[in-house]
Amino acid sequence: MRSAQRGVALVLVMWIAVLLTVIAGSFMIEARTDTLVVRNSMSNARAETAADAGVHRAVYELYRTDNSPEAWRRDGGTREWAFDGVPLRIELRDESGKIDLNTASEPLLRGLFLSVGLTDEETAKLLDAILDWRDPDTLKRVNGAEEPEYRGAGLTYKPANAPFQAIEELQLVLGMRPHIYRRIAPLVTVFSRQAGVNAQVASREVLLAIPGVTTAIVDEFITQREAARAAGLPGPILREAAAFNAGLTMAATIRSEARLDDGTTFVREAVALLRPTPRRPVTFLAWREGSTSALEQPVEDANNTTTRR
Repeated sequence: MRSAQRGVALVLVMWIAVLLTVIAGSFMIEARTDTLVVRNSMSNARAETAADAGVHRAVYELYRTDNSPEAWRRDGGTREWAFDGVPLRIELRDESGKIDLNTASEPLLRGLFLSVGLTDEETAKLLDAILDWRDPDTLKRVNGAEEPEYRGAGLTYKPANAPFQAIEELQLVLGMRPHIYRRIAPLVTVFSRQAGVNAQVASREVLLAIPGVTTAIVDEFITQREAARAAGLPGPILREAAAFNAGLTMAATIRSEARLDDGTTFVREAVALLRPTPRRPVTFLAWREGSTSALEQPVEDANNTTTRR
């Protein structure tokens, strides 16, 4: 009888030991998870702080008036900098190097869509729809779209009949598709307020949208432009784009990417507007978290289908 009791007691002790081991293991896993969460949060916070510091460093550079080799240019080039031991890659580009959705001439907008691969028919429809969106009247252009067309497409909204407030608004235009928006988003702005673009700071993709230029002309111009910058000389003139020329603005896009040793990455994208007032020398027209890859947040197209961009 005592032997049986001892056996039962031994089994109970073993089960209790197993149970305590499981409980201890669960606590260890939970503690390890909490530690990782805290560590990741600290890394993310550090990367974000460093990226934001990069934006403010770029704003400082925007106010520099000297022509020293160390001065940062608004030409979209990448600058290396470090903040609190965190390496940063910072890009600075004047908004005049982009095509303004509200003030760009129709030929320039048409050239933009043709340059990204749209056919003449697709370009005509999308261009008229954009012009119908931004003009103040409700008169439909030949290939455009006003409220009846949006309602006929099953959409619950209508054209703003007002200037675009942000480039993201372009995704609401009837006929705009996510893959088209992905291509043109880096090339357009609503802050330039000019009919043309500044060839001295425009990217290759923007230059290719200018009517009358060819790939060979653009590539030759960029080669000459880079050589002039390296030598500290004034940039060349793109004669074929003279009708679409624009000057520098008081606004610039800043992209600051911070990357920690543990692989944590944070990208801050901002549009800074310089002001001549000492109390408020800069206003941020846009302030958002950027992406390090082409995969971003879901985008809804004009047919209410969701995709990823």
